[in-house]
Parts: sequence; structure tokens; C-alpha cells
Amino acid sequence: MRKRRLGQSSIEVAPLMLGGNVFGWTADEATSFKILDAFVEAGLNFIDTADSYSTWVPGHKGGESETIIGNWVKRSGKRDKVVIATKVGSEIPAEGKGLSKTWIMREAERSLKRLQSDVIDLYQSHRVDPDTPVEETLEAYSQLIQQGKVRVIGCSNFTAERIRESLAASRKHGWPRYESLQPHYNLYERAAYETTLEPLALQEKLGVIPYFALASGFLTGKYRSQDDLAKSPRGQAVKKYLNDRGFRILQALDRVAERHLTKPAQVALAWLMARPSITAPIASATSVEQLRDLVDATRLDLDVSDIEQLDRASAYERPAERIA
Repeated sequence: MRKRRLGQSSIEVAPLMLGGNVFGWTADEATSFKILDAFVEAGLNFIDTADSYSTWVPGHKGGESETIIGNWVKRSGKRDKVVIATKVGSEIPAEGKGLSKTWIMREAERSLKRLQSDVIDLYQSHRVDPDTPVEETLEAYSQLIQQGKVRVIGCSNFTAERIRESLAASRKHGWPRYESLQPHYNLYERAAYETTLEPLALQEKLGVIPYFALASGFLTGKYRSQDDLAKSPRGQAVKKYLNDRGFRILQALDRVAERHLTKPAQVALAWLMARPSITAPIASATSVEQLRDLVDATRLDLDVSDIEQLDRASAYERPAERIA
């Protein structure tokens, strides 16, 4: 499978990233192992997780996803086949949060131990920490890279302003820079990324690995009415998409999918992968069957008319231009 360069780093990744948020949550360890095996066998190599996955599950403390990935690495012996990305900064209940140097250095060691790895390929700031200067955060990452514990750094859920501030600090001090951005972006959620983050990503040659690539499952076509919301635990998260624009998007996905003899989910992912600024969208699977559907998306080439049809159906009202 043809790989893509992550930002300006030396890391090369497949055009689809596997979301590890479900490992230890809606996919138990045995199922997760099967998904990871099938993922690598399909020629894919990019895995996303975080130290805080999955603190939202009753009884979980965080680190469950990393632990499963680490156990798979040990059992499979396939560490050299994958690029592992994890994150730091979100709250670990009763322990801490943020991007201070002390917290980053502590959490990096814990993540490495759980992942059973000597190095984190991509270490990401999970979200903006308004209480910590970007210089302190970047200095911590610089130290971890010098120690050989981290290869490349990235950021998730950052504003364009915070990214610019961070890049400027990296240039000023000669520290490693963020090579990737992980934004919320999909065929429905377009405005925030396309109007503020995408121009910066293109200008600075940042890798972009968007999460919620299928809008919590809405873009699979599984949810088409209020009655459908009870189909899964994530159903209520898509309620906001059940409107005229959402239905237009589903109709366009259906038409393009029918033309290519495929499914709406594959089309939605292929639309993301075809966008020049995108490196690899993130999508999760809770079964090998779901994973195969995701892999099929990497083999789907949309033509110009397909993309134009999807763009029209998902068109949004652009915010007023801001004067700098």
C-alpha cells in the first residue's frame, strides 16, 4: 500500500489510521488482537491511542487501550510493522492532566511501559493547556526526543493560534516542531477545519489525521431517523446530524456508493483521503468485519464528479471573514 509522509518527518504511514479508543471498551482484548492482526495483514500501519483511553468507561482508570496494544505488540512481535501514536494532556481522574513538563515526562514513561515499547513514534498534545506555556511543553518533548523515547510530536484539538504560537517557539529555540494535527473533521463537520486549520496545515506542511472521520457512525448510513438512535451506545451522538443537510449528505453518499458498488462509509473515508491536506483519517472497528470495510475504503478512488457531488451536498455557510 502506498504510504504518505507525516508532515516533514521521516515517518511514512498508510492513508488510513486505526482508532484505538475502542480497545478495552467496545472491543475486548481478544477481539482487539484480531483487529490489529487483520489491520497489519492488510498493509496498514498507523495506530492512534491515548493515555486517557478509556477513562469514560465505569471502572476504567485510563491506559486500557495502550495496555492492549502493548500486549498485542509483545504477542505478535510486530512492533516494527506499526507506527504507534499516543497522546498526553487529557485528564486522568484523581491523578492529573495538562501539558506541564512534569506531567508529560511522567506520562511518557507510563505510556511506554503500557505499550511495551522503547519509543513512541508520534507523541501528541491531546488538547490545549491554557495554564502551561507552549515553551515548557515543547522543551519536555525536546528532551524526550533527545533521550530516544519519542520520534515525532503532534497536536490534537489545537486552535490555529495555538499551533502558530507553538511553531514559532520551536523555530526560536531550535526545538522539534509539531509535525501533525489531529482535528475533528469529516464530510459533515467541515467548516472549522477548512476555514482556519487547513490553510495553516498546507502552509506549514503539517500532517493531518482527523478524528470522528465517520461522524460517530452517522456517515455509515446506519442512522436515518430518530428510531435508529437506539441501535448503539453512540446513537445519541449523531442526533444533531438528523437535519436537512445531514440527509442531503446521506443521499449523496448513497448515490456515489451505488455507482462504485460499495458502502457509504467507504465513500466518506475516501472523500477524506482524497483531500490534499489529509494524511490519514482515523476510524475505529469493533470487529474484523468492520475493519475490512475500512480497508476497502483505501482501495476506492473517487473521481472529480464524485467529489463535487459530495462537496455540494455537504456545503456549509462560511463564517464572516475576520480582519487580522
